[in-house]
Amino acid sequence: MASASEASAPMAAGARLEAMRRRVRLSRVAVWTVIAAGPIALAVAIASTPTTVQAATPAKPTAVRTTTAATDPSGYAQVFVSAWLRSDANDETTAQARLAHSMAPDVELPSPATDAQSAPPSVTAVRSAQHAGGAWTVTVAAQYPGGPVHYYAVPVASDRTGSSFTVTGSPGVVAGPARASVAKSPYAVTVPEGDLSSAVGEFLTAYLTGTGDVSRYLAPGVHLTAVSPAPYTAVAVQQVSAIEEAAAAEKVPADGTKVRVVASVEARDATGRWPLAYELTLKARSGRWEVAALQSGTPQDGGGR
Repeated sequence: MASASEASAPMAAGARLEAMRRRVRLSRVAVWTVIAAGPIALAVAIASTPTTVQAATPAKPTAVRTTTAATDPSGYAQVFVSAWLRSDANDETTAQARLAHSMAPDVELPSPATDAQSAPPSVTAVRSAQHAGGAWTVTVAAQYPGGPVHYYAVPVASDRTGSSFTVTGSPGVVAGPARASVAKSPYAVTVPEGDLSSAVGEFLTAYLTGTGDVSRYLAPGVHLTAVSPAPYTAVAVQQVSAIEEAAAAEKVPADGTKVRVVASVEARDATGRWPLAYELTLKARSGRWEVAALQSGTPQDGGGR
């Protein structure tokens, strides 16, 4: 017959198992109760659980540099002068008068005579100067019918960002910019009629008249397209000048020789003749000259490029 202690062992083990089951059931009920109670209760339940959190190391602030480039108000002054010259103080309801007033609230409008010449068809900003405190002076040229040109100095103020402008005073008629002196042209070598001048003439004829294929006159790897639509019907070379002496040689020099030339040509169309000039770089290859580059503008220092 089993002793009392041996009989009580299974009973104790069963009691412990039943207690564990009850705790599991209570835990499930608690969780579902919290979920049913809503997100606030769930957050409280989570917060009650001890958690170790390591503070994140704050990131170093990133330095951001912002720069505001001064915006030139030349276009603003140009629009103002155009509207101001077309305004009449005797009729401030016109579109031009309203525009001038909106750009320069404190500037008086002109009062042109009844028989005054018409407003200039061409108004162009030719120079601008920046002063301290966001102040500018813009010189605007107005070309009147018949040829006379008047230059107007316009005071303009800009905000700190350079995005807003105001004309702060009446325009003043000033002398136009003086003609600048220029260095002697580096094109001192006269190129006689021959292979080089012929290559230049044939290329420019194809380039400006559409006669022939431009690509046949180009060095390998060079890509140029003809002017389209073709503006002229004929092109004649008047003079070719070069920087390098090799351009004046009677025979085409060795392959790879480069020369820089400026060609003065006469182009013709139905409306007349037009003197034009083109700066080109040509390269010798297989006994012929080929166009290696067509530049816009003429160098004044003769330096290599």
